[in-house]
Amino acid sequence: MEKIKQSNPQNSQIEINEIVSKNDDIEGQNIVPEIEVVEVYDYSKRAQWLRAAVLGANDGLLSTAALMVGVGAVRQDVKTMVLAGLAGLVAGACSMAIGEFVSVYSQYDIEVAQMNRESRVDKSELEVKKKKLPNPLQAAAASAAAFTVGGLVPLVAAAFIKNYLVRVGMVVAAVSLALVGFGGLSAFLGRSPLVKSSLRVLIGGCLAMGITFGLTKLIGLTGLNS
Repeated sequence: MEKIKQSNPQNSQIEINEIVSKNDDIEGQNIVPEIEVVEVYDYSKRAQWLRAAVLGANDGLLSTAALMVGVGAVRQDVKTMVLAGLAGLVAGACSMAIGEFVSVYSQYDIEVAQMNRESRVDKSELEVKKKKLPNPLQAAAASAAAFTVGGLVPLVAAAFIKNYLVRVGMVVAAVSLALVGFGGLSAFLGRSPLVKSSLRVLIGGCLAMGITFGLTKLIGLTGLNS
């Protein structure tokens, strides 16, 4: 090597530069930058089920309770209140199921039609996308079940209490607690403010029951209930 350096120092310097350049390339290839992968969960995937469940439960609570309180404003016996609440529960559950089925099925048809218009989407990819769409039957069943669960709260609260004032107070208290619980659950699953969501649901429910009771009582005072 000494002879090469003495006889041709320029060539030797070129070889050294090439070796250094190759080493730099190898070192550059071996260095892998550390990338921190943060998994972000898409909470919008819960929106369809959360919306159906919360709406169903709230409607079951408010519709049944308001109907029972309203009827109780003019008919204070427990049998009349419970029968009115039971009729409202069955009718409301069927209504929620049918409405949710029609709504989700319409959305499903629109999404599928849009996919079919996209010429670049092949059949296999189209089937995969269809499976990701909300199921109308499942949405209808979830909505009806949630309505039933909510509607059972005021029925159970009033079924075994004979005193009228205690019965109405029990219904209002049970429904208020349930509204706070459903509002808190909705806020927890959707990662929204807990207190704000619970208060919003509670205030709306109390207003609904109060308005129904007041208007029914007013109509009853006119003699239409006789």
